[in-house]
Amino acid sequence: MKRLLFSIFALLTLLPVGAQIRGNNIIVTVEPDHQDWNYQVGETAAFTVEVRRSGTLVSGVSIDYAAGPEMYQDVKKSLTLKEGTLKLTGKMSQPGFYRVDVTAHVDGKDYRGACAASFSPEKLQPSTVMPADFREFWENAIKEARYTALEPTKRLLPERCTKDVNVYEVSFQNVRWNSRTYGILCVPVKEGCYPALLRVPGAGVRPYQGDVWTASQGIITLEIGIHGIPVTMEQKVYDDLANGALNCYWNFGKDNRDQSYYKRVVLGCIRAIDYIEQFTPWNGHQLGVTGSSQGGFLSLATAGLDRRVTCYAPVHAALCDHTNSLRGIACGWPHYFYKGGENIATGREKLENSDEVVTSRYYDGVNFARLITDKQKGWFSFGYNDDVVPPTTAWATYNVVTGPKELSPYQATWHFWFQEQWDEWQGWLLKELGR
Repeated sequence: MKRLLFSIFALLTLLPVGAQIRGNNIIVTVEPDHQDWNYQVGETAAFTVEVRRSGTLVSGVSIDYAAGPEMYQDVKKSLTLKEGTLKLTGKMSQPGFYRVDVTAHVDGKDYRGACAASFSPEKLQPSTVMPADFREFWENAIKEARYTALEPTKRLLPERCTKDVNVYEVSFQNVRWNSRTYGILCVPVKEGCYPALLRVPGAGVRPYQGDVWTASQGIITLEIGIHGIPVTMEQKVYDDLANGALNCYWNFGKDNRDQSYYKRVVLGCIRAIDYIEQFTPWNGHQLGVTGSSQGGFLSLATAGLDRRVTCYAPVHAALCDHTNSLRGIACGWPHYFYKGGENIATGREKLENSDEVVTSRYYDGVNFARLITDKQKGWFSFGYNDDVVPPTTAWATYNVVTGPKELSPYQATWHFWFQEQWDEWQGWLLKELGR
């Protein structure tokens, strides 16, 4: 018996100390000679490439690198680094980002590093044109959607509730009868009226947990899905939809402004605020909207269309400046008019009046950003190394906003967050919502 007890104790002691896998032993870095990664047009940026194993340079390492304006790099070479390091330079004759991508080949595996240096980014301007009837189109669409009553449903999720927060799966009608938007509503248990935060999602098809932590700070939170399906089903349901009926949904109806998949999505965000106003203990004063990637675009769209929004925080916002690639400059995800690196500016005149280009202007985050007022505060953040949402488009979108705004780039991030970025984002929202 003693031997058995000792064996059990030893097993229990060993289980918690299992090592976690974190990062790689081989690191590729591309470092600019300006700490803020910012240059002026006409300056020359110097980059230092290093490939290290266990913190020391790798001798005789084979690399491929590409350099030039992001998404249109015109220098591509392969070579061997005798000492594991390389010096490169680059410059821009117009505002934008000069990007260096490096892939090192070590022991049969590939390791990547990159750096995108900005050149006079404060002067970047978007290419997209706002249609003359842009505001009218969306005002009419919202008016028509509101002819359909919300008729909400609300189901308590006891397993997600805490002593401070009640959690519900809710739904409400969107653009027509039985076209519903689903989400997770978190409401502080204590009686009273509260500020509210709408969380809008990044691209994909998935379930949602709700923002219980922010609600515990005294803020009503509503996290919505965009696909008109419940948000508490098994993961396999979402996987099947993502690979089936909803595969590449962002392309659905992209040549018709009334059939675009995103029309219902944007209107669902406005109806979500209608729901907050009518069916939650919102204080009627402070209301924020936030999201990243596709959710960054939806944050801009919601703030631009709805004056009830007092603060908004788009992070690496997608769907901005779709038409930039028509002039051979980096465009926003999902890169509708980008042809695998080919510069299609020569066919610009033909494409400018195509149904797809005309429709894209009604679903471009830049045009929604142009509607944001001086009574709405914004916090923008993105990464210079983002190869999904190019910083060229993120900066240009920021530049068109005329209201109060803050910019906090995290240069070394790709299409992901750093912890410090996340913490700053959360802190800004709490401050603007009075917490």
